[in-house]
Amino acid sequence: MTDIIIIGGGPAGVSAALYTARAGLATKIIYKDSGALFTAEQVDNFYGNAGITGQALVTYGLAQAEAVGAEIISGEVVKIEQVYDGIGHFLVETVDSGFTSRALVLATGASRSVPKIPGILEYEGKGVSHCAVCDAFFYRGKDVAVLGHGEYALSEVKTLTPLVRSVTVLTNGREPEADFPSDVAVRKEVVKEVLGDTRLTGVTLELTDASHILHEVAATPSSDNAEATALQISGLFIAIGTAGATALARKIGALTDSNVVITDENMRTNIPGLWAAGDCTAGMKQITKAVYDGAKAGTDIVKFLRES
Repeated sequence: MTDIIIIGGGPAGVSAALYTARAGLATKIIYKDSGALFTAEQVDNFYGNAGITGQALVTYGLAQAEAVGAEIISGEVVKIEQVYDGIGHFLVETVDSGFTSRALVLATGASRSVPKIPGILEYEGKGVSHCAVCDAFFYRGKDVAVLGHGEYALSEVKTLTPLVRSVTVLTNGREPEADFPSDVAVRKEVVKEVLGDTRLTGVTLELTDASHILHEVAATPSSDNAEATALQISGLFIAIGTAGATALARKIGALTDSNVVITDENMRTNIPGLWAAGDCTAGMKQITKAVYDGAKAGTDIVKFLRES
């Protein structure tokens, strides 16, 4: 078990790592990509670095964290759990590995936006969910779908499969990037609309042909017409791209508000041992604020673990 795992390799995560690693705590940074900053052509509003590219700033930051002892791991986090075995700790699962830590920081940046599909916002909490671990129980014995095409979607499928009657993966026009089980229907049509009355009842997909169906499973209810396919489902689980901070936070009961994780002044969440920092929290979406959040979290973690 390591002392601290930080999910995210941007300014907030690296800033936290600089404080924890320099304090002698075993620190791992796990990140899949470097977020929006990596694509910035030029950064002019960060102290002492006028004109630097976002890519250079991210690269220098990770190298700096590694130089003071942090371990840098490239991987996509698909699941986190809080485990109690005498002492509380966290289990972090990536596509390929699993890690445990005494403390955890979510620093994955701002959550990805919900796709602009008519009806999807209207039925949030009424059939549309962002967390299979949280809500799978309520759909036991029912037909559901997962909206996504990668490893995050696969993780949600695995959570749902033991409880529900059927799972259909909706890639929304994207090619699948994960090896979905053969007993799970995978539909590649674009999702046109989310349907329902008081609750979600289904989705409509663009007109299909055989090339749009990767897996066809007889248990998946649908009906065709000349323009679209109506897929009847009771639940739709959003799992687009990689799991953002709010999605991961919800999985272990951390409080969120819209697209941010709720923290106190020290970046602590309501879950003991769990911090969040940077764009996934409330306030300015700026590098300077992310660095400050990471510093606050890092110094507070040092104090927390030394007193534990």
